[in-house]
Amino acid sequence: MSITRRIFLRNSAMAAVGTAAIPSFLTRAAYGAVESGTRTKRLVVIFQRGAADGLNIVVPHGEPAYYAMRPSINIPRKSVIDLDGFFGLHPSLAAFQPLWNQRHLAIVHAAGSPDPTRSHFDAQDFMESGTPGLKATDDGWLNRCLHDLPAPADKSAFRAIALGPSLPRILSGSEPALAVNNVNDFGVGGRGANATPMSNTFEAMYAQSVDSVLHGTGQETFDAVRMLKSADPSKYKPAAGADYPKGRFGDSLKQLAQLIKANLGVQVAFADIGGWDHHVNEGSTQGQIANVLTEFSQSLAAFWTDLGDLREDTVVVTMSEFGRTARENGNRGTDHGHANVMFVMSGPVKGGKVYGRWPGLNQSQLYEGRDLALTTDFRQVLGEAVYSHLGNRALSEVFPGFENQPGKFLRLFA
Repeated sequence: MSITRRIFLRNSAMAAVGTAAIPSFLTRAAYGAVESGTRTKRLVVIFQRGAADGLNIVVPHGEPAYYAMRPSINIPRKSVIDLDGFFGLHPSLAAFQPLWNQRHLAIVHAAGSPDPTRSHFDAQDFMESGTPGLKATDDGWLNRCLHDLPAPADKSAFRAIALGPSLPRILSGSEPALAVNNVNDFGVGGRGANATPMSNTFEAMYAQSVDSVLHGTGQETFDAVRMLKSADPSKYKPAAGADYPKGRFGDSLKQLAQLIKANLGVQVAFADIGGWDHHVNEGSTQGQIANVLTEFSQSLAAFWTDLGDLREDTVVVTMSEFGRTARENGNRGTDHGHANVMFVMSGPVKGGKVYGRWPGLNQSQLYEGRDLALTTDFRQVLGEAVYSHLGNRALSEVFPGFENQPGKFLRLFA
């Protein structure tokens, strides 16, 4: 199939490398997208590993009990970025304020997994499998959500990607997925003193690799390596105003923006950020939680700016395995809790609003007498994104055993 000038100029990846190096799946995907006028819808999932303290992230500053239970780690009212007179953002989330004001950011409070476990491992596993309380699930819900999505005849190798050294639980399953460790570091075959001479074929290089950039199988992986090398990603420049902070999370989102903007057919993507398990000296407006929130929010805000017009086709959802105790402990920290807060960032989201029913923090309202009670199952939020944005109507397959019909949605999207 020949590529017209119109298609060539519209596809930034092709414009960067010329037609000679383009894998066939990209030729057909680009041609089909232009001729049909369709645009790729994508879902990006961010996991805050370690159980983030939702009460100090989106602060219920209108709740007197909040201040009574957290005498040394509360966020003072004068420091809170007020949202609606009751809830406010931690001051380290200042990068989110413009998104909130522009109604591109929605918040769901008292959300999370209904399973009562306080084990990091089990809770993360349940949220990635999408089947809380059931350990026998083999695959991840983000992989399953691809089953009934329309896709090109030749699926892009980048259709499902994770930013990191290995494929996470959430993307394991029958649909092909890749883990992209560093698109700017093509060390297939080793680096330094132990480097292996360049092979004549990418297939051989892949077979010999001990630290390959892409982790996947099949010809699609070789096509992906070939395309990335041809595009020379080390020369990528973020859009004006996109200032990614230094660190693993910022680097991951910068690389994700690069892959999306290269028009490689990304439909679902995953990245994570650790450092949320604050049992000791959590801090308030300064300290551990303030530091990780700065990295978290500035990275996501830069990613959002970098996407430009592609924001209209992108939904970003954040989640953490569970929240923290309502009361601070004796070490000026918090212990493993229950409900938490989720962010939804999108062009079509009905933002500038805190969704979900607030259960209250009085003693009689706490879960097991110690935690924020859960009023919104995380699968409601994710299910609505899968159904309304991606267009997958088979939610019973994505989240088996969970009643998740449109009538129960929070109406997050226009």
